[in-house]
Amino acid sequence: MSYVKPKFRHPNLPTNRRGYTVADYDGAISTLCAGCGHDSISAAIRNACFKSAIEPHRIAKVSGIGCSSKMPTYFLGKSHGFNSVHGRMPSVATGASLANRDLTYIGVSGDGDTASIGMGQFVHLVRRNLNMTYIVANNGCYGLTKGQDSATADIGSIAKGGAVNPFEGIDLASLALLQGASFVARSFSGDKGQLEPLIRAAMAHKGFAFIDVVSPCVTFNNHAGSTKSYAETREHLAPMPVDFVPMRDEITTTYDPGTTQAVTLHDGSVIHLQKAANGVKTDDRTAALLRMQEARDEGNILTGLMFLDPNQADLNQVLNLATTPLNKLGKDELCPGSKVLKSINEGLR
Repeated sequence: MSYVKPKFRHPNLPTNRRGYTVADYDGAISTLCAGCGHDSISAAIRNACFKSAIEPHRIAKVSGIGCSSKMPTYFLGKSHGFNSVHGRMPSVATGASLANRDLTYIGVSGDGDTASIGMGQFVHLVRRNLNMTYIVANNGCYGLTKGQDSATADIGSIAKGGAVNPFEGIDLASLALLQGASFVARSFSGDKGQLEPLIRAAMAHKGFAFIDVVSPCVTFNNHAGSTKSYAETREHLAPMPVDFVPMRDEITTTYDPGTTQAVTLHDGSVIHLQKAANGVKTDDRTAALLRMQEARDEGNILTGLMFLDPNQADLNQVLNLATTPLNKLGKDELCPGSKVLKSINEGLR
C-alpha cells in the first residue's frame, strides 16, 4: 500500500543536540497533488524544527480549513495538533497559548483561510502579538473548490479557465506590518535555502512571527498568465538571502564591511541578513513597507526578513498572566479562598 509510510529508518541517521533524528519530525504521507508547493513548506518546517532541536512534544500545530490546513498532518506527527474551523485558527491558537505559554506554536493557514473568512480574526491576532509562528501557504486560489481566485490573487492574473482577475490582491505581509507584527517575512516554497532559516528565526522569536510563503498550486494556478506559478514567481523573485545562527558555541568569521547585518533575537539567537545594495534595516517598519511596495510596483516579489522587533511584549506579558501552564496549577492557586477574593474586591473600590 503506497499510502502507508514505512517505519524503517536508516540506523545511522544523524541526530540533533537533543538526540532526535529528522525522522522523528515526520508526519503522514501527503495526499496533496504531486508537486504542490505546500509539501515543500511542510518539509521546511520539519527540517527547521529538527535543526533547532525543538522536542516534538513541545510543539503545538494549529490550522483552519483548506489545502494548506491539511499540511500539519504531514509533519511533526508526534506533536500536539488541532485542525479548527475555517478561518478560526487564531482563536484556537490564542486560547492554547494563554493556557500554556511553554509550547512552541506553529499556525499553518492559506490565503482563503486567512485573507477571506479568517481576516477578522487574523488582524486581531497580529495586533495582540501572540507568541507564535504563523505561516500562510499563499497560492492565490481556492484549490479545494476547483481554483477560483482568492483574495490574494493579483490584479490581472489569469485563472486556469481564462478569466482575468479585476481586483487588487491583499498583501498579507504588508497588512501584518501595518497591524504591528513584530516579525514579518516572505519567502517562496521552492527556496528552502531561504525558507528554513526564516522558519527557525520565527520560532525563536518571542512574539507574533508572520511568514507569507508563495506556494504555487500545480493543478489550478501553475499556467501561463498566473502570477503565482512556479515560472512567474522564479522570474520575479527579489530575494534578500538570509541565514539563522543559533546562540550556542561562539562562531567567528570575517565579512567585508557593510556586507551583512546581524540582528539579535529576544532569546539571544542571531539572524544574519545579507544587505541589499542600498542597505537594509530590519528595525524600520516604514522602510519595510516602502521596500515591499516598490518591489510590487516593479512587478517583483520581495522575499526575506522584512521587519523584526525583538523587544515588543507578547500577549501573555501584556496581560500579566501566570507563567505556569493552567494544567499545572494546584487547587490552592485556582481556589485561593474567600480572603483573597475579599482583598481583590476591596482593591476595586
